[in-house]
Amino acid sequence: MALLRHLDPPVCQKTYFRVDQFKGGGSLLAGLHDEIQGKLAAARQLLGHSVDKGDASEGAWLELLSTYLPARYKADKAHVVDSEGNFSHQMDVVVYDRQYSPFIFVMKGTKVIPAESVYAAFEAKQSLNADQVAYAHKKIASVRALHRTSLPVPHVGGIAAPKPLHHILGGLLTLESDWKPAMGEALRDALARSSTTEQIDLGCVAAHGHYSRDSDGVYKLTSEGKPATAFLFELIARLQALATVPMVDIRAYSRWLNSDQQKS
Repeated sequence: MALLRHLDPPVCQKTYFRVDQFKGGGSLLAGLHDEIQGKLAAARQLLGHSVDKGDASEGAWLELLSTYLPARYKADKAHVVDSEGNFSHQMDVVVYDRQYSPFIFVMKGTKVIPAESVYAAFEAKQSLNADQVAYAHKKIASVRALHRTSLPVPHVGGIAAPKPLHHILGGLLTLESDWKPAMGEALRDALARSSTTEQIDLGCVAAHGHYSRDSDGVYKLTSEGKPATAFLFELIARLQALATVPMVDIRAYSRWLNSDQQKS
């Protein structure tokens, strides 16, 4: 398996605001929202002139997450791979751990992330409709189906038990919607038509609202004026709840080396 190790250090550009520019927390958050919405609005305007509308949508969401997620997280378009050599479909946005991930591969210009390092996988499309929801279900399932390892964790007081494997968040991100209303029963019905491994946990329609699935399996659809900012905050809250990724069994991946030697 001809995979090249990616050695670039994690780089995450952040946007900062001077505190003395704002009179209170509301103004501070308004500044953040204006920054986010401005970038997504520019992406929507470009869609009418873009040769590849999919790339325009992906780029907008990747820029948003790369800019505003905490530095311990990284967001890229990528495949996900497990220690048994199985690959997911290519995902438009993969949110993964860069602080503790021992390696990231690059294959033919596309990043390949070890399954243990993945926190979330999203599809990013121009517009929301039933076909795109069904497509996202299948692609998210391809990530969750991968095998993940988890080793005991050495620490100063001894050795902790292996971390239980966390639920990989799945979602769909769009700039517009084909439905009217965008956040109505048509969306709710499409989201509900999935298996456990396919389910969408949260998503956003930048022009209309955001949605999320609670612990009881009920979808909350929210129409509001600041959907992308609200989605970002919900995503960060859910990432916090997942804590740290499991300790990867590097030796399990080393079997690839023996496999390559046998082929040569």
